[in-house]
Amino acid sequence: MDSNLRVNNTTKDSILIAMAAVLIVICSWISIPLTVPVTLQTFAIFAVVGLLGLKRGTFAVMLYILLGTIGLPVFSGFRGGVGILLGNTGGYIVGFIFSALVAGLITKYFGRKKAVLVISMIAGLLVCYIFGTAWFINVYTNNTGEVGLITALSWCVFPFIIPDAVKIGLAVIVVDRVAKYARY
Repeated sequence: MDSNLRVNNTTKDSILIAMAAVLIVICSWISIPLTVPVTLQTFAIFAVVGLLGLKRGTFAVMLYILLGTIGLPVFSGFRGGVGILLGNTGGYIVGFIFSALVAGLITKYFGRKKAVLVISMIAGLLVCYIFGTAWFINVYTNNTGEVGLITALSWCVFPFIIPDAVKIGLAVIVVDRVAKYARY
């Protein structure tokens, strides 16, 4: 591969990753006021991974988390800082990396057909739920007191299942429609 082509691909990849991280930031700021406020973070994560693939999509998620970790207000509610990640729900944010990896691996090996996208995003979401809930139980127990699995799930997962299913549906539609025309 010629060095100019390599530089152009690296530049293009960097721009796509940065733009995708910005999309995740913007979607994390959009809050839908329901009984439990819902953001569009998971929609953005799955759309980004579906469009950019395993490597670039995961790097975009990692960049988003890095920006929040250093204190930029990129997380929901315009919050940032390492304290957010170390808090009760920080495991769900860290879990986005695992979501991206799982969804990206599935689409890498099985393609971007709608059924594959749905399965990859559901699998990624389940990994995030598992990781985030385990984190929540650990941090909550250490800081506040014992909390059972069902209680943690009723606080952190059950209220989000239907909104997350809708976000997955929207992400599949976006990926399916945009991927047909994008040349990246």
